[in-house]
Amino acid sequence: MNEFSVCQFFTETEYEYVRRYVSMEDAITAFKFYTNNVASKLGITNRVIITDYGDCIVAEWKYGKGLVFPIMEKAK
Repeated sequence: MNEFSVCQFFTETEYEYVRRYVSMEDAITAFKFYTNNVASKLGITNRVIITDYGDCIVAEWKYGKGLVFPIMEKAK
């Protein structure tokens, strides 16, 4: 199934699903928004993930680190 969810974390135990069971395109759009908004820039949001239907993380962003998964090698 091609269903994805996007979740933003405020602390280790406080989180909010901002999209559930959406297409990859919708998940990426939400991921970009929630990793570039005021809350993410101030550190209110400290982590954002996209998960697939099997609840596996396919993308992860962390405050102060940026995109941490998948690991992207910088272009030379």
